[in-house]
Amino acid sequence: MKIYFAGSIRGGRQDAELYLRIIDKLQSYGTVLTEHVGAKTLEDCEKNLSEKEIHDRDMAWLQDCDVLVAEVTQPSLGVGYEIGRAITLNKRILCLFRPDSGKSLSAMIAGADTGSPMFVVKNYKEEEVASILSNFLN
Repeated sequence: MKIYFAGSIRGGRQDAELYLRIIDKLQSYGTVLTEHVGAKTLEDCEKNLSEKEIHDRDMAWLQDCDVLVAEVTQPSLGVGYEIGRAITLNKRILCLFRPDSGKSLSAMIAGADTGSPMFVVKNYKEEEVASILSNFLN
């Protein structure tokens, strides 16, 4: 299985360590195409790429993936864009949101969960991630 993990990059990196722990769990289900999202610094993997090259690379990965898993607690224009594109590409999508963060989930994400297995939004605490991933990916 090819998994596209989406998390905030330019919108804020305060959850990078959490992203890395989620990516570690995702790797037991297949290849995480975007494992760099969990890196503490992104300079090594993106320093020599233009913004167009980053966009085109990520869109190629999104086309190639089987599922998109997005951590959506930290608001991010890029993650929202990736989710919208994944919907258009008819990808299965799991959005993870931590309500205890004090942030509000966008109505555009929360409202897109209509009970279909193609678009799932889960409020979670970190200790629940393994179970949520198992239910979604198996």
